[in-house]
Amino acid sequence: MLSEEFLCIIPAKGTSNRLKRKNIAMLNGKPLIEYAIDAAKKADIFKEIFVSTEDDAIKRMAENYGAIVPYMRSEELSKDPAGVVDVCLHMINYLEGIGKFYKTLFILLPTSPLRTDVDIISALNNFARSDAKVLMSISEYMHTPFAALKVDGKGYLSPYFPKLINLKSQEMPKAYICNGAVTILDITEFKMQKNYHFYPMVSYTMPWERSIDIDNEIDLKFAEFIMKVGTK
Repeated sequence: MLSEEFLCIIPAKGTSNRLKRKNIAMLNGKPLIEYAIDAAKKADIFKEIFVSTEDDAIKRMAENYGAIVPYMRSEELSKDPAGVVDVCLHMINYLEGIGKFYKTLFILLPTSPLRTDVDIISALNNFARSDAKVLMSISEYMHTPFAALKVDGKGYLSPYFPKLINLKSQEMPKAYICNGAVTILDITEFKMQKNYHFYPMVSYTMPWERSIDIDNEIDLKFAEFIMKVGTK
């Protein structure tokens, strides 16, 4: 059901370090940004889907797929140290300046192409059932971080977690990582905190095969493989 309370922002700058123009890198014949827009549209909860970019080609592409690019992002917001938080706060302030007010922000990164509309709705349900001001989508670490080793200046190894190092991996505590697929924020709190690591924070757990975050060419190839063999 469409809601005027929900704001969807897809941050998509044109530059990137490890994979050139990764936000529009092609995956199985579609640019990454199209996957984000498609998932947002299929969720059927957003009256409008906004894209923030400084790139003309990304603007045209986003608009062709049905998103809105209300302005071109400034150079200052398109390079380090500016990040997703700065971009989203700027978009919120702009929209409020033209009379558009929202209660809840959804941030969908283009680099999570295997995220689905079901993930967006399921994350929203978790958020709505909680008293949290933030939701982060997460996935379990493929390899437990509690078995990690460190190397000293002479090349000798020692465990980061000595009390756990002799346990089998299945005996170690479960650990999770934020995967960037879905972030949901209470906008009033977000504007006060000016970051998205504040509490209470609730989670939405995704399987690792839908949690791929595209950062380099290998990630892109792996996502292609996962799409061919199927996801859960």
